[in-house]
Amino acid sequence: MTGLECVEEQLAAYNARDLARFLACFHDDVRSFRMLEMALVLDGKAEFGAFYARERFSRPCLRAEIVNRIVLGETIIDHERIFGIAAAPVEMVVMFVARDGLIARVFAIPAK
Repeated sequence: MTGLECVEEQLAAYNARDLARFLACFHDDVRSFRMLEMALVLDGKAEFGAFYARERFSRPCLRAEIVNRIVLGETIIDHERIFGIAAAPVEMVVMFVARDGLIARVFAIPAK
């Protein structure tokens, strides 16, 4: 899979709240960072899976839509609008860096 195909698959799995399918898109050593402070928030697939099972896929109205996308090789930058985690939609920029057909790094920039 290309980086773009992998990011598209993880979005489809996210919107279906299919944790196994979602996690299949990520490297075992995936790391997720919250920018701009570059805080490591999730380290490894097990931690990643536990967070999404507990904090996201348990929400029945969860879904994300892409507002805008930039693709530069194996780096995909999405402006996302996320529904179902707060009363109002949450806007966020997420940069995915793929390696060997899987997502290896995720950088999230929440709207403030």
